[in-house]
Amino acid sequence: MTPESLATLHASAFADHARGWSADEFAQLLCSDTVFVVGDANAFAMGRVVLDEAELLTLARAPAVRGQGFGNNILLAFEHAASRRGARRFFLEVAADNAPALRLYTGAQYTEIARRKGYYKRPGGQRVDAIILEKRSV
Repeated sequence: MTPESLATLHASAFADHARGWSADEFAQLLCSDTVFVVGDANAFAMGRVVLDEAELLTLARAPAVRGQGFGNNILLAFEHAASRRGARRFFLEVAADNAPALRLYTGAQYTEIARRKGYYKRPGGQRVDAIILEKRSV
């Protein structure tokens, strides 16, 4: 996947909640040896592994495929790819108002370990907490 295709899918996936990342932002992240992407035109996950820890930077699914298992499949693909790179702990951050993402992650055995109060700013100025989730080894 190219930075442009990642940006296009990301923008469509996050149109309701936040600003999608730009192609330049994806390109910059992909320059790092620790960053990797798994997925296809319907869904992708981008993360990084440092030592034995993996961070899910973003997961995006096309609106047309929501509710069809793409999120679960891409999350599993991320975890397996990160495990092959040596990860034993997995972290991610999700907005407290993103109920579908929270269901996905808690259903995959991620548990809350911290919160960042008012971390995300929504249109209109509303502030939303970021929930930090962790999962140990897959």
